[in-house]
Amino acid sequence: MNKLNKLTLTALIAAITTITSTMIFIPVGFAKIFPMQHFANVLSAVLLGPWYAVLQAFISSLLRNMMGTGSLFAFPGSMIGALLAALLYKKTQKVSFAAFGEVFGTGILGAMATYPIGVFLLGQKMSLFGLVPAFAISSIAGALMGYGLLKIMIRNKALGGMIHENSIDNRRI
Repeated sequence: MNKLNKLTLTALIAAITTITSTMIFIPVGFAKIFPMQHFANVLSAVLLGPWYAVLQAFISSLLRNMMGTGSLFAFPGSMIGALLAALLYKKTQKVSFAAFGEVFGTGILGAMATYPIGVFLLGQKMSLFGLVPAFAISSIAGALMGYGLLKIMIRNKALGGMIHENSIDNRRI
């Protein structure tokens, strides 16, 4: 897949994620949890690779914040999860590792990264241990959806050569 196709797919996934964020979200205090973002992170991690996955997460977070449907917590949570998911997939070529990377990256590392934003930038009293379960539940739900869709598409050979384009040796099916 050439760069133009990757950029187009990145923009498409970011747009779908932004649109669905107005319909599917879980409010948790002053944070909003978006399982569709985690779903999109797993898809873009496997289909596009690390930098496009992070770009998709950044664009989605930026658009959601501009529309008023997101929070500043979206940036570190989604971008760390997308990066870790893509790096683990690139290293192992296993969709399950991409899903695990999304859950660990967003659910634990991303939640920990949002704590200073809430305390220092937003001036909110918050508990780190309150963020981790909320982020983890959302990322587990979204990562399972992404994992399920990718496994179905792989089994039905719906992805063609896209699935291994981001591997280390850049092989095709």
